[in-house]
Amino acid sequence: MSSAVDTTQPARRSGQALLVWGLLVVAANLRPSLTGVGPLLDRVQAGLGLSPAVAGLLNTVPLLAFAVVSPMVPRLAARRGPERVLAGGLVVLTLGIAIRWIPATGSVFAGTVLVGAGIAVGNVLLPSLIKRDFPTKVGLLTSAYATVMGGVAAVASGIAVPVSEVVPGGWYAALGCWIVLALVAIVLWLPQLRTPPPVPATVRGGHRLPWGSGLAWAVTAFMGLQSLGFYVIVTWLPGVVQDTGLSPAEAGWLLFLFQVVAVLTSLVAPAMLRWARDQRAVAAVNSLIMLVGYVGLLTAPEWALVWTIVLGLGGGACLVLALAFLGLRARDAAGAGALSAMAQSIGYLLAAVGPVLFGLLHSVGSGWRAPLILMCAAAVGQATVAMVAGGGTVPAADDHRTPDHTPSPAR
Repeated sequence: MSSAVDTTQPARRSGQALLVWGLLVVAANLRPSLTGVGPLLDRVQAGLGLSPAVAGLLNTVPLLAFAVVSPMVPRLAARRGPERVLAGGLVVLTLGIAIRWIPATGSVFAGTVLVGAGIAVGNVLLPSLIKRDFPTKVGLLTSAYATVMGGVAAVASGIAVPVSEVVPGGWYAALGCWIVLALVAIVLWLPQLRTPPPVPATVRGGHRLPWGSGLAWAVTAFMGLQSLGFYVIVTWLPGVVQDTGLSPAEAGWLLFLFQVVAVLTSLVAPAMLRWARDQRAVAAVNSLIMLVGYVGLLTAPEWALVWTIVLGLGGGACLVLALAFLGLRARDAAGAGALSAMAQSIGYLLAAVGPVLFGLLHSVGSGWRAPLILMCAAAVGQATVAMVAGGGTVPAADDHRTPDHTPSPAR
């Protein structure tokens, strides 16, 4: 008996380590194909002869793809198995990057749609897989993959222009270079395809989304509002601070600083999750930190460096919390997948509207006051829903009992 244990335990640990590496490399692919577009947008616009409005759609289309594709993922995972569906998402992402490498308007937009669809699959399934395979380490592994995701995203935005200036092909080669990382993810994920497909009786009803749960809607609102804040910042922070006298290059470095601070903050998030009995206070406090950053930009924009750091501190923590809620608020892996699909579908739809509305308010009001007041209101709303989203358990979609709001322990 002991020899059997001795031989299976190392194999099990090796399999778990390979799974963790696979999840982290998948996470590394969930943002660089998006954050690498913004710095190159003027070059893409000039190269394809696009109007500013049409070029701006390259940042909006992936978020709309998230909203459309996310609700479909739990049903596919229930039928085919999450490992196979995630592998399919990686293939779609790789194909999208390859198509976007072709310097033609139709190819760039078609590839962007596929990139968004492939990333949406990973967005939904990573919380579900972590909940299923590492139920006692949800907070730790969520922080790890959020850190990897944010770190690679920051690098992508920082190297996009330099790469476009040194590689043959310019901007479209800079967009296409991320195919290498996507291919690495596919190779590392192949061992997971040995997992048997799900038995129908064990997954029946697991794909239904919890539309009737107030707690699920609170988690969705928190996810949407923090996503709205992130995409408004990465889209408009350079414009806001340039009006204080900073050069475009200095504004770009501030945006990079925001992302770096957010990544560093995400490293501290597991300690916050372990310290808190539930996550209500932690989520509300970090949402209010975001409010301080917006109020600072509104009232003392000349201190933009300070407010950028403040926004990074709050934003990095809120991202990890939003992702952790998808596992911590769910009863099981199927519930985490369903909650993830709902929260990310509605959440990214809200995020897609945010930068457009922010820019519209700026155009109508000829200043940043009205847009920044909007973000202050969004931060207040985020802090409010945090007091619900930070505790309790979302009931199964086919469970008509009153939702359980008993605080669940941080993992």
